[in-house]
Amino acid sequence: MSYLFDKFLSSHTKERLERIILVLAIVSFLIHLLLIYFVQIGFLSVGSEVALFKNPIAAIYTPFSFILIYEVYLLVFYMPRSVTTYVSKQYEIITLIVIRRLFKDFSDLELTRDWLEIKGDLQFTYDIVLAILIFFIIFLFKKNILKQSLTEKDKNLSKLNFEYFINLKKLIAVTLVPVIVIIASYSLIGWISEIAWSDNLNLGSFVKINNIFFEEFFTILIIVDVLLLLISFFYTDSFHKVIRNSGFIISTILLRLSFSTDGLLNNILILSSIVFGLLILLIHNKYESIEVNEE
Repeated sequence: MSYLFDKFLSSHTKERLERIILVLAIVSFLIHLLLIYFVQIGFLSVGSEVALFKNPIAAIYTPFSFILIYEVYLLVFYMPRSVTTYVSKQYEIITLIVIRRLFKDFSDLELTRDWLEIKGDLQFTYDIVLAILIFFIIFLFKKNILKQSLTEKDKNLSKLNFEYFINLKKLIAVTLVPVIVIIASYSLIGWISEIAWSDNLNLGSFVKINNIFFEEFFTILIIVDVLLLLISFFYTDSFHKVIRNSGFIISTILLRLSFSTDGLLNNILILSSIVFGLLILLIHNKYESIEVNEE
């Protein structure tokens, strides 16, 4: 297990993957620009409502997809190291999904006096506001992540138990790597197949493109979060830590539900999820300070 962890989730592997993702992002951006040019000169035929091929700005959507892949890897990378950092990565991923959605919708804006009456323009406004709010809330979340300090009670715990807890998290992280690769490959192949069977690149092939892979991914995260909660009982039975970890599961479930909705409800679910996670963390930190004072 240690060999696989070092192979997939070491700092060296992270740096190599970062360079690969950067190259793929640049190449994909140029390819997307080329496809947009082909569409504009009539060499390729697409549905009239497909936003991804209307404007060169939409090409930014593709490199952002590769950046999201790297963020998914970072989430798995930090899982064995810190629960709060792992959760903050979930929030960063959903923020990047919102930002990516904005780039896709840029070319669909109508920019008229009836801005608030046009569904696409109104949704774009909601997404802009949502991106700013959740970016700030994630800042507050990260600012309130406390460095773990060992109390006398923690010191009395067996070092062996703690190492067992960390090793179990490493095992889950290592197992998650091939699972993510399989889900991503299946989602991509299914989407490409749907396009291949179409007469042209129509709207039906792209209507759920922002949810491809991530619906299944966040479902897996819910299962992983529950496993982490159960495993944490081997290490601690502190009430506030149990509530914190349970709260983070609820937060992940709200994020997963957001993929099943669209419009304003989607934005509300995303925002409420991250606000809920922040409140859980703030209350948990207050409990930590009380325990330190009692010691």
